[in-house]
Amino acid sequence: MCAGAIINSRVSNLIFGAYDEEKGCCGSLYQLCGDRRLDSRTAVKGGVEEDKCTAILQEFFNLKRDKGTI
Repeated sequence: MCAGAIINSRVSNLIFGAYDEEKGCCGSLYQLCGDRRLDSRTAVKGGVEEDKCTAILQEFFNLKRDKGTI
């Protein structure tokens, strides 16, 4: 997810499933979308069907690694 694009496009609500604990800026590692220093704030709801979304992402990247495309 690109927090900068979300902020610049003035998305008012963001709903996502899987958190990015290493680099996430929309509720995981940092909350950039709600930073009061910015003129635009996005309401964020994460963890929607988190287990299912995490499994989908893991499967996707495992397949990419197996094919040698990342």
